[in-house]
Amino acid sequence: MNFLLPLLFFFFFFNSTASYNVVSYGAKPDGTTDSTSAFLNAWTGACGSASSAMIYVPPGRYLLNHAVFSGACRSTGITIRIDGTLVAPSDYWALGSSGYWLTFQGVNGVSISGGTLDGQGSSLWACKAAGKSCPVGARSLSFVNSRNIVIRGLSSINSKLFHIVIDGCQNVYLQGVTIMASGNSPNTDGIHVELSTGVTILRSNIMTGDDCISIGPGTTNLWIENIVCGPGHGISIGSLGRSLNEPGVQNVTVKTVTFNGTQNGLRIKSWGRPSNGFVKGVLFQNATMENVQNPIIIDQNYCPHNVGCPDQASGVKISKVTYKHIQGTSATQVAVKLDCSSKHPCTDITLEDIKLSCKNQNVESSCANAGGIARGLVQPSSCL
Repeated sequence: MNFLLPLLFFFFFFNSTASYNVVSYGAKPDGTTDSTSAFLNAWTGACGSASSAMIYVPPGRYLLNHAVFSGACRSTGITIRIDGTLVAPSDYWALGSSGYWLTFQGVNGVSISGGTLDGQGSSLWACKAAGKSCPVGARSLSFVNSRNIVIRGLSSINSKLFHIVIDGCQNVYLQGVTIMASGNSPNTDGIHVELSTGVTILRSNIMTGDDCISIGPGTTNLWIENIVCGPGHGISIGSLGRSLNEPGVQNVTVKTVTFNGTQNGLRIKSWGRPSNGFVKGVLFQNATMENVQNPIIIDQNYCPHNVGCPDQASGVKISKVTYKHIQGTSATQVAVKLDCSSKHPCTDITLEDIKLSCKNQNVESSCANAGGIARGLVQPSSCL
């Protein structure tokens, strides 16, 4: 009887789950034939299923143009198993000004397992580097106004813009994600989260040209753990303060992260302009820095390339931020920089067990309008 149980489970699962193979709907694994309609038709079938459903993508390369997979679905359990590679158009004008490549809108209970997304962004990066007239680019994978989402074992390479975006979602779980783009690729954030709650990001490796993980307004209850970041701009809360009425960021935990040669390590950034936004309840713990330019930084005068700087005091209120067990090497002499708002100084900042060094130089801390405490060994010496 015990021997039969696994067989019975196997039989029950695969006979109770409706299966939709994209090749059966006309998808071509040749990398050149547009398979968008085949994928959308497979989604329509799975979405309308009375039971759980699986969309299967066999090995091969599948060219897809802009595609939106919409809810609300009859099925609340759709798994997309990818054994192949989804390929974006290499012509960066093909996606127009949509800003998106693959989007899931208003879905519930969707899981993506395995596979690779190839954004083919190198020609757009070259266009931007040359200062030509170029589109802004397209986010590779976006979940918008969705809930109960799982992404496991997915790889995303060479995105034209952000790789993965979680926007307005609840209960999202990402694990074992690999993200790769050139270190000089513009605006290719690895994972971007905003207006979302209950997002978990675990055991992922992110190498890109912008923030490995960026945390936008309205993010609450975010857990990030076991991340390797580099190249890139680090893990950033912000940029915040773009608008006056902006939701705050609260209850963020970042643990066990390694930064390799990144521009920043643990960063909070806001524009210098009026805002009702805030950052509160953040824990940065167990981070290792390897030749990082700004290992610990709060920048409330954020203005990239010094273009269009508002030159006002930031209205974003930053409080209850803890840096604990942070070690490694800084590429610059100022390893801790807390540049807070003159109108709303940072409060309740905690530095605990910090050990940062810089090759052939003495490391320093720099504080402006920042208040808090230091505990244990703190190197460089606290300026709070």
